[in-house]
Parts: sequence; C-alpha cells; structure tokens
Amino acid sequence: MLDIGIAMFVGALVLIALRMPVGVAMLLVGGLGYAVISGWMPLLATLRSITFSKFSSYTLSVIPLFLLMGDFATKGGLNRALFAAARAWLGHRRGGLALATIGGCAAFGAICGSSLATAATMSQVALPEMRKQGYSPALSTGTLAAGGTLGILIPPSVILVIYAIYTEQSIGVLFVAAVIPGILAMLGYMAVVALYARLVPAAAPPAPRIPWRERWRPTLEVWPVLLVFGLVITGIYAGWFSATEGAAVGAVATGVIAVALGGMRWAGLKESLLSTAETTGLIFIVLLGAELFSAALALSRLPAELSAAIAGLDVPPLVVLAMILVIYFVLGCFMESMAMVLLTLPIFVPLMLALDFGLNPAQVMVWFGILVLVSVEVGMISPPFGLNLFVINGMAKDVPMAQTYRGVAGFVASDVVRIVILVAAPALSLWLPGLW
Repeated sequence: MLDIGIAMFVGALVLIALRMPVGVAMLLVGGLGYAVISGWMPLLATLRSITFSKFSSYTLSVIPLFLLMGDFATKGGLNRALFAAARAWLGHRRGGLALATIGGCAAFGAICGSSLATAATMSQVALPEMRKQGYSPALSTGTLAAGGTLGILIPPSVILVIYAIYTEQSIGVLFVAAVIPGILAMLGYMAVVALYARLVPAAAPPAPRIPWRERWRPTLEVWPVLLVFGLVITGIYAGWFSATEGAAVGAVATGVIAVALGGMRWAGLKESLLSTAETTGLIFIVLLGAELFSAALALSRLPAELSAAIAGLDVPPLVVLAMILVIYFVLGCFMESMAMVLLTLPIFVPLMLALDFGLNPAQVMVWFGILVLVSVEVGMISPPFGLNLFVINGMAKDVPMAQTYRGVAGFVASDVVRIVILVAAPALSLWLPGLW
C-alpha cells in the first residue's frame, strides 16, 4: 500500500513537470491509485459521491465571488488610483516610487487575492513611472515581483480560502490571522527598498514633491476601496455575514466603485464575468482532482504512516516544520501556488497534527496555514524559477533576467527573516483572531 502512495505522489509531480494540467494530473493519478487499491467499481462510486458532495457545497461559492471582486478591481482601473495615492505621499522620498509600488500592491492585494494578477496589474502602472524617473531595472522589476506576492498574503486570499475549505477551518479566522503577517511583509519590503536606495542612491532617485493640498485628491479616490476591505474582513470575522455573503458584498461594492470611477463599462463587465467563470472552472477541476488524490492517498495509508514515522523521530517538532517549509519553498519555484498546496496538504496536515508544538489542533491549523502561505510566497520570487519573476520579465522584456534576480535578492532575504519570526512567535498569527 505504501509503495502505491509513494508512486502516486511521485507520478503526480512528474506529470505536472511535463506540463499536464494540475487538476487532470491529480485526477488521473488519484483515480489509478484508487482503482489499484480498491477496484474500478469503488472508484466510480467514489467519483459519483465526491463530485456531488464537493460541488454542491455552499462554501465553495466564495471562490468565484472573490475572483470577481479582483477582476472588477482590475477592469475598473483601481490599481491606478491606489498607486497614485501611494505616490502622492511617498514619491518624493528616495526610493519613493518603489515604496509607493509596495503600498499599492498591498492595497490592491486587499481586493484581488492573487499574486500573479497583482504583479501583472501593478506593473502596467508602476513600471513606466519608475522607468521615467530613472530607477534601475533591477530595483524596478524586483520591487514589482516582490510586491505582487502581497496579493496572496493580504486577505482576502484565494489560497487561504482553499486552505480553509480543505482543513475545515474558519475563513474569517484565517483572513484575520493573515493581517499581521501581511503588514510585516509590507514593512519588510519597504525596509529593503529604503536600504537599497541608501546604498545605491543612483538606482532610486526621488520624484518631484507633490504639494500637500494636491495629495488629498488621489487619496480621497481610494477610500471606497479601503472601506470595502474593512467591511468584508470585519463583517466576516464579527459574524455580520458569512464568508460567502461577505464575498458577495465585496464583489458588488467593488463593481459599483469600478463603474463610478469610470473604469468599467458593459464590455468590461462581460469580460470580468467570463474570466471569473473560466478561472473558477479551472480551480474546481483542481479541487476535484485533489479530493480524489487525497482519498487514494488515505487508502494507501501513506499520510498516516509518514506522520507516525516522523513523529517518532528523536528530533524537535520545529525541525520537522522547517523541513516542510523548505519543501514548500522549493516547490514554490516550480509550481502554481494553489496546486502545490492542494497536492501536499494530504501529507503535511496529518503530520502537523501529530507533532507537539504546545498548541491545540485549531491553533496549529491556523498557524500552519499562515506559514504555508508565506513559504509559497517566497518560492514565487526565488531565483531561478519563481513564477512572479517570469511574469515581471514578460512585462519588462528589455530587462535581463539576471538583473531581476539581483533586484529581488533583498526581498527574499526579508521573507526568510519574516518566516523565522513567524515560526518563533506563533502569537503573531494567532493573537488577532483571538486564538492566543
């Protein structure tokens, strides 16, 4: 049985490396493994039951609603308004446009939930401005690649929604738990920019100072976005409405703001709806594949046996946790974040619950969810294969990849420091949602 489980895990990784769609790879490997262990008729019966039980879940409707919220924000040009507001207050400082880019990415991440979308969208606005001001290509592209990762760390995050559904945790609790780590990420990135600008002044010249009176105009244009973010996150956690209802409120409010600001019309609405439907379909295929893959792994007893074996080792639990985070770090360089998380959770969740961190199971699951999210984020900007690096390089085709690697090095170092802090101090993730 264990041999079948190991072969399934390795086979899924190989198929994904060969560019097979992640959902199809997990569905195929999971189906074959299930059939080998239990037979074809039990496989068909399981497929029938899990397909209905999974996709009839009301909770899953939160995914297309948050996706629609982010698409409305993109189509409505809210990225431009957010960057303009950040630039008005920070642009005159040395490295100010890079600081404004980090701030804009954090704000846009609060209504987007996707790392790649945040990086690509903010690049359209910030990259031309930094080039015009004479910023070095390394700092410009490195800032955008790192800032984009805030899209999956600042709630609402699609990855956190998927993690919450899989581990049966509260979406609202996980969103609130991510707030302090998200703020730490933003401040850490800003510190890297400030240090870079001090060490290499020519790489980040200051922009002209905007008079105080003119700073308030772009700032006032973004207050509806901040209001939507506060309403959704506070409303979900305070119990005013469920996560799905909060996502619906956020989607409608963001759509209204996008129309009111003049950035979205009928054509944009149709494009947003179609894009959301396509992305939702892809995510649901991955979820179905992950469900069958998890069921087959459970039958092979690989997760249970691995958990028991590692829990019995004479090593501290934190050493095991460090090994898991390194695995996520490496996989994040090659794989899309959602697929990576769903592929590995069947193995790592039982293992984490088997270890003694001095926390109860609910605390462990929330803390681990934040650590997974941060580790995935680091992998997305880690040379040589971080996905965000290729997104930014595609937007800035004239910048050699080697320069982007140099530009992102300081941000990766900041992320590593933040992971160490979050591992050493679980309270940073658990205090705000009241779990500490």
